[in-house]
Amino acid sequence: MKFSVFQLSRRGGREKNEDRMGYSYTRDAGVFVLADGMGGHPEGEVAAQIALQTLSALFQRDARPRVPVPAAFLASGVMAAHHQIIRYASNKAMLDTPRTTLVAALVQEGELHWVHCGDSRLYVVRDGALLARTQDHSYLEAQAKSGMAIEGINRNVLFTCLGSTVRPMFDVAGPVRLREGDKVLLCSDGLWGSMGDDDIVATLAALPVAEAVPTLVEEALFTAGDSSDNVTVLALEWETPAHDDFTTSGFTETEQMGEGEFASTIQTGEDSLIDEMDEDAIERSIAEINAAIQRTAVRRR
Repeated sequence: MKFSVFQLSRRGGREKNEDRMGYSYTRDAGVFVLADGMGGHPEGEVAAQIALQTLSALFQRDARPRVPVPAAFLASGVMAAHHQIIRYASNKAMLDTPRTTLVAALVQEGELHWVHCGDSRLYVVRDGALLARTQDHSYLEAQAKSGMAIEGINRNVLFTCLGSTVRPMFDVAGPVRLREGDKVLLCSDGLWGSMGDDDIVATLAALPVAEAVPTLVEEALFTAGDSSDNVTVLALEWETPAHDDFTTSGFTETEQMGEGEFASTIQTGEDSLIDEMDEDAIERSIAEINAAIQRTAVRRR
C-alpha cells in the first residue's frame, strides 16, 4: 500500500477535548478510526479512547496481514468497542455510562470499507467531487432524508451511540475500489457543523492532505468562534503519486513490511481488549447499569 495520511485535533470552546483519532496498518491493510466522546455523560474521552483501542487491538489480532472478511470485522469491532465501554462502566459501578460516536475505515486489497455509529462522518472525494458520505444517526438527518421540515431540530440529538444502555445501531458500507488520488476524510461534528459539505470537499480536493487537514480545522474553529466544538480530522490520500521528495508528511509505503509486522498510532492498552465478544455479558452489564439508574431515580423522588 502507498498512502499519505494526516491527522489533527483541536480543542474549541469546550472545557476539554473528548475527541480521539488514530490508525493502524500492516503490509496489506489499514484501519483508520475517529471517535467523539459525548458531552452530557461522564468520561466521554474514555469512551472514545476505549473505542480506538478496541478496534486497533482487534485489527492487530485479525490482520495477518489482512482481515478475512472486512464487513464482519467492522461490525464485530463496533460491538466489541460497545462491550468494552459497558464493561468499564460496570466495573466502576457508574450510574451513567460513558458514550461516544465512532467512524472507522478499513482499506485492504485496494478497497475501502467503512462503519459508523452516530454523527462522526466519513467523506470520499474523487476527481474533485464527493463520491460518498455517511448519513448521521441523528433526528435532524432522518427528518431531512424523509423530506420533512428540520427547523428547530437540534443537530446534536442522536438516536444511537456506543456505550448507551441500548444496543447501538450502526451502518457498514463499501467496498469502494480506490483509485490513485482518491481522498478519504474522517471527522467529528466540530468540522461539518461549521462548514458545509461543498467547502469540505473543495478544500480536500484542492490540497494535499497534510495541508487540507489543518486548513479545514482552522477554518472550522474560526467560523464557529468562541462557541466552537472540538474539531478533529483524519484524512488519507490513496497511492500518492511519486515525487522526487518523499519527505511529504504522512507518506507511508508498506511494501517493505514483513508479513507479521504491525504499526499503529493507537495504544491498544490491556490484553483484555481483545477478548471474544460475549453478547450475554453485554446484556448483563447493561441490565446492571439500568437497575442502578432506576434505583437512584426512585431514591430522588
